[in-house]
Amino acid sequence: MREMDQGVHLKCCATNLIQSSGGYSLNEQAGMDRIQPSKFCTAVELRIQQRTREIIIVNLKPAAPVSGRILAALVIASVLVSSCGGGGGGSPTPSAPCVGSVPGTQTPPAPNGSNIIPVVIDAGPVSGTREINVAYVSVQVCPPGTSPPASTCQTIHHVQLDTGSSGLRLLGSQFTSTNFPQVTTTPGGPAIGECAAFVIGTTWGSVRYADIYLGGEVAKNVPFQDIGDTTWGYSTPPPDCSNMGVIQNTQASMGSNGLLGVGLFKNDCDACITAAPPIPAAYYTCASTSCTSTMVTANQVVQNPVADFAQDNNGVQINLPAVPSAGTNTILNGSLIFGIGTQTNNSLPGTASVFDTDQYGNIITTYKGTSMNGSYLDSGSNALFFNDATIATCSTNYWAYCPTPSPLALSAINTAASGSPSGTVCFSVVGLDPIGANVVAANIGGPGTNNTFDWGLSFFFGRPVFTAISGAITPAGTGPYFAY
Repeated sequence: MREMDQGVHLKCCATNLIQSSGGYSLNEQAGMDRIQPSKFCTAVELRIQQRTREIIIVNLKPAAPVSGRILAALVIASVLVSSCGGGGGGSPTPSAPCVGSVPGTQTPPAPNGSNIIPVVIDAGPVSGTREINVAYVSVQVCPPGTSPPASTCQTIHHVQLDTGSSGLRLLGSQFTSTNFPQVTTTPGGPAIGECAAFVIGTTWGSVRYADIYLGGEVAKNVPFQDIGDTTWGYSTPPPDCSNMGVIQNTQASMGSNGLLGVGLFKNDCDACITAAPPIPAAYYTCASTSCTSTMVTANQVVQNPVADFAQDNNGVQINLPAVPSAGTNTILNGSLIFGIGTQTNNSLPGTASVFDTDQYGNIITTYKGTSMNGSYLDSGSNALFFNDATIATCSTNYWAYCPTPSPLALSAINTAASGSPSGTVCFSVVGLDPIGANVVAANIGGPGTNNTFDWGLSFFFGRPVFTAISGAITPAGTGPYFAY
């Protein structure tokens, strides 16, 4: 799920933009990087800078009904992709569409090691609904200073795995909030809350400390977000937070029990530590009957738990099995491996290309001659979203592509932000409308946004993908970078 840091503000570049009293809500059927003013516009295209606080809204289109849920676990399928080229420098040029580029039967190794936890792709935790292309992990949290098997330690399942954000966020309904101390401005001072703004929704809740256990790794005394916390007296978000978009504070709205952000950055808001005055719709001090925007310190901001490990703390590797072009209704099992080049089980393959990112976490993707420098790899997006007016959209699932022929073989070129290396990625798109009701992973894509190619979870199918944390030293260089 692409996180836009906290306190994203909206700069309207369209004269017919109307902001309703309900603020901005997201058109989940248009993909991860779409946002719309409630009830007035749809298919709003954005130019998004992940680490800045600005969304440029352009190209508003007539409103259309939207339904379903907003958060990253959208009921949409994904495009299956496979690598079909190596590295190399120079300026990328469009390559011909690839034919028969479906991955083979690569299966990731079974989790075996203190730095590995299982990943599962299934229909999700909500009874009577299904999620497609959503990767889940289990997270164990303990009050600071305690450890399993203490009775106050709790394991939360179906937490979405997300390389597009940083920090742990758990639904307060899934654990005992009062066992975990609140983050306060000063000892005994006002509690701190967070409005976490994502491209497709907003979460609100208190910030608490926990020791976070992931396999044999532990991050101690780490701030995390308690989503929808009903115990601290401020369950209603402040107006400038709710105006950011629909609040997703329940399992039904999220399609998960939380979010494990293991992305490129050490925390979810550097600017919240350094910026003055405080950034609106980010962190708050809550006292009496209201919450007020505030700055935070480095030990109060929600942190990427991987960066706080004692070892294996420079990034992650995700291993997922390949998926047939027609999709599958079989539960998929993979692994999340902590560290890059820190143990024998997390070394970069000799054939891997390393794509450094810019300060916002973006690389460059060239598709059919168009270069998009706001592109990224994101396990929290459950589709590949990219603009191509020559591919028909579906009549029922109008936000998705239904190409002819189906599957349709395509290719794009990924380039590091520094200009080298470059490598071709081949992928195929199959129509969503005929998809089976029980499919948990499939090769479906949809329209994206200007200047962005969102390489969602399906990019991770059938290959190891590495995400290196900004400033962290690895055998392949210093993060941030993606590698595969």
